[in-house]
Amino acid sequence: MSLLSRVIFLLHITRTHGIARRYFVVNGFDGALTMLGIIVGFTVSASTDLVLIINACLGAAIALAVSGVSSAYVSETAERRRELTALESSMIADLEESLHGEAVRWVPLLIGLVNGSAPLIISIVILVPLWLASAGVSLPMPPLYAAILVALLSTFLLGVFLGRIGGTSWLRSGVRTLSIALLTAALIYVFAGS
Repeated sequence: MSLLSRVIFLLHITRTHGIARRYFVVNGFDGALTMLGIIVGFTVSASTDLVLIINACLGAAIALAVSGVSSAYVSETAERRRELTALESSMIADLEESLHGEAVRWVPLLIGLVNGSAPLIISIVILVPLWLASAGVSLPMPPLYAAILVALLSTFLLGVFLGRIGGTSWLRSGVRTLSIALLTAALIYVFAGS
């Protein structure tokens, strides 16, 4: 069995593939809104030092990633261990060396990696315009506005993904998440810009 097949099987027997998907969306959304917040904050403060902005955003992205991995790993380890103990009680058997035992050891790490990688990946995508501008690439708009546009697009696409998963209108779901991002940007603009 290949590694990918084994991972899918472990997620299947623990019924955690939905949890991993939710963690990706939730923490991806957190990453997008965090980057949006930092970049809008720098926009209203009229700071143009791209290296400072990139470093602040990277610091937040790394913190979100570490927090995502560790918090999901700790909580999922406790949940998987509780479920294994309940299953062992029902079966009156030690399942530590079974596939269920293996799942208890590996699934929390997999979910933690999904949870931590989501905000990091989305943050890096949002920072691409800033890196391009700092490397001297000419953009069709100021780099901070380009990064804000990428952040808004990212939140919209996460909403589209949620709509597809839920079998609802992908457009309505995308517009809903985009509206949340726009509200966030407006609140930062109002409170930080005053």
